[in-house]
Amino acid sequence: MRAGEVWPEAAGVTTYEIAGRRVGLLGMGYVGRCAARLFRAVGAEVWAYDPYLTPERAGELGVRKAELDELLRSCPIISVHLPVTEETRHMLGARELALIPDGAVFVNTARAWVIDQDAMVHELATGRFWAALDVFDREPLPPEHPLRAMPNVLLTPHVAGRTVDSYAGLMALMIDEVERLAKGEPLRYAVTRDMLATMA
Repeated sequence: MRAGEVWPEAAGVTTYEIAGRRVGLLGMGYVGRCAARLFRAVGAEVWAYDPYLTPERAGELGVRKAELDELLRSCPIISVHLPVTEETRHMLGARELALIPDGAVFVNTARAWVIDQDAMVHELATGRFWAALDVFDREPLPPEHPLRAMPNVLLTPHVAGRTVDSYAGLMALMIDEVERLAKGEPLRYAVTRDMLATMA
């Protein structure tokens, strides 16, 4: 719109709603669970890949536990919520990205670490599917980077947490947790030593 380009005509452009669609979530940590609630609230069928997610917990969350390849092949909307661990380093490479269906929407707001960016650029250059990205191998993304020129890629800067409200909210949350600890009350956001290995 800023460039003054004509809006695309509806004819010949395939668009979908989230309601009734299958959404695949990679990673079911805190953010993945929040995303699952949001997608379910608008009527999506949510599939989840997370090797630490038990079938029982998946049932409690109202999601279908899936294997990685199955999810990538079967979901027209895929959203990444994986942490940075040795297990997740370039977990999505050329082979995995090639499984994404034509016309799909792929979202990564987690970490660039989990995707082989060169393989992603190559796959997106085909125009087979759409991507929305706010994490990159180099931040800020260099002006000459090929992702900036692709019409099927939506880019946003990785700065969502840098707001006055975000800082104030985090501080209030931490104060509340310290007060709960001091009073001997259960913590809302307890982190155990066992959890550290798989957290973002």
